[in-house]
Amino acid sequence: MNILELSEQEIGRRQSLQELRSMGIDPYPAAEFPTNAFSTEIKESFKDDEDREVVIAGRMMSRRVMGKASFAELQDSKGRIQVYITRDDICPGENKDLYNNVFKRLLDIGDFIGVKGKVFRTQTGEISVHASELTLLSKSLKPLPIVKYKDGVAYDKFDDPELRYRQRYVDLVVNEGVKDTFLKRATIIRTMRSILDNAGYTEVDTPILQSIAGGASARPFITHFNALNQDMYMRIATELYLKRLIVGGFEGVYEMGKNFRNEGMDKTHNPEFTCMELYVSYKDLLWGMTFTEKMLEDICTAVNGKPEVEIDGKVISFKAPFRRLPILDAIKEKTGFDCDGKTEDEIRAFCLSKGMDVDETIGKGKLIDELFGEFCEGTFIQPTFITDYPVEMSPLTKMHRSKPGLTERFELMVNGKELANAYSELNDPIDQEERFIEQMKLADKGDDEAMIIDHDFLRALQYGMPPTFGIGIGIDRLVMLMTGKFAIGEVMLFPQMKPEKKIPQSSVAEWAEIGVPEDIVPVLRKAGFNLITNIKDEKPQGLQQKIGEIFKKYKLELQKPSVDEVAAWIEKAQA
Repeated sequence: MNILELSEQEIGRRQSLQELRSMGIDPYPAAEFPTNAFSTEIKESFKDDEDREVVIAGRMMSRRVMGKASFAELQDSKGRIQVYITRDDICPGENKDLYNNVFKRLLDIGDFIGVKGKVFRTQTGEISVHASELTLLSKSLKPLPIVKYKDGVAYDKFDDPELRYRQRYVDLVVNEGVKDTFLKRATIIRTMRSILDNAGYTEVDTPILQSIAGGASARPFITHFNALNQDMYMRIATELYLKRLIVGGFEGVYEMGKNFRNEGMDKTHNPEFTCMELYVSYKDLLWGMTFTEKMLEDICTAVNGKPEVEIDGKVISFKAPFRRLPILDAIKEKTGFDCDGKTEDEIRAFCLSKGMDVDETIGKGKLIDELFGEFCEGTFIQPTFITDYPVEMSPLTKMHRSKPGLTERFELMVNGKELANAYSELNDPIDQEERFIEQMKLADKGDDEAMIIDHDFLRALQYGMPPTFGIGIGIDRLVMLMTGKFAIGEVMLFPQMKPEKKIPQSSVAEWAEIGVPEDIVPVLRKAGFNLITNIKDEKPQGLQQKIGEIFKKYKLELQKPSVDEVAAWIEKAQA
């Protein structure tokens, strides 16, 4: 990397790196550094009358040098603890370089250090470690955006979501509470797995690359499989493969897997997301609602210590049982319009009367879905099972046992968003084939989210699938609910991001066309001239002087261009 592409702090850190190496200190040692304690445990278990020696490691997050003694703050994976360092303790011999040069001059905030010492309480009452040994474990070459406080006001906060999500590694280091969110995410997944495993269900893996994008209504990502010379789809759901396993004789199977949907991005949607899908033989929708609400109550309690969570001033209770409401009743309740018995044209006319953007490509089921999304979905704050969906909305669901035209399906709404989708699964292969055909008709009309016929899945059903309950729960949304977060990017370690914006720059070849040597291009960029057009209004003497200042500041051993040469560049830039 050219030195001119670095900030002054980065240049200083690299110079320190070289000086450490010249002193015979490896800034990136390979040997194990065995630790025996964490910051939080040291503080929690401290006893004033105990003489305890510990070995800890982490980032140095602050440093206060006071002559022969100093304080530093060390941040490990659990928290932070103060370290007291004196020159003569870590340098017991004649050579004091470890303190005078390494610690005071060559270490930087963000460096990883190892400390061996005894735990004690300072005169101000702070539990600390009195260092007897100090080891550099890893040199940091980029400065951390450390938050500074003055009169209770925070400065230099690292709070831009664009930067936080793109540089999550920095976000985790400098922002309190971020790591806690992901520890809670791990608790949610671990608790869910434990519940499912203890119920006797088997966790499995199914293909992510699929020849048919099935199991949901969504636009897929398409890739090319070179070995087979065919296009493949990134899976949009695990459903159809998990049902094949039920056909094969598994009592209950689940997968905690990644799905991919080539659709929009917003605060509650990411094209790559995690979903848990569960299928259990000989169970139905009614059993599924009871199982789901109990599982969510247990998860909330495991994460928050109680079956409720506060989000934006609203207390959401996951205490079972949840409300159960048919979807057509929900629409009638919120709009006054009864979809029951209405034709596709009648429902479309009502949608249009409400100013909704619907056209002829949208079928009856999609129209009802749009109505629910527009007028109902956001109003359900407490957990609510929305049930009895029309058959047009549910191509993989068993027909309702007592209500013609409806299916045995629920969606769980919490805080105005769908959290789970579940069915009494359709296991009639003839009915399933007919519904796939209806889906293809919707695709012919222009619905690019309609399902494709999966003939192998139909063949599996023909061998017989027992009565089965199935459910999918969006893990990312579940974590949002359990942690009180409003954006999906807050609960995904590395959410999808738009390409990083780069400062427009004229290329080296373009600079060469006006006569600028290749080694002068970084100098011009460092001086703020990224584009050739940036120099056209400069005076030759002034531009030469700016180039000379960069030469001097960075001690560059380059041939300084003459005023006439600079004038020629400017003249060509003006052409």
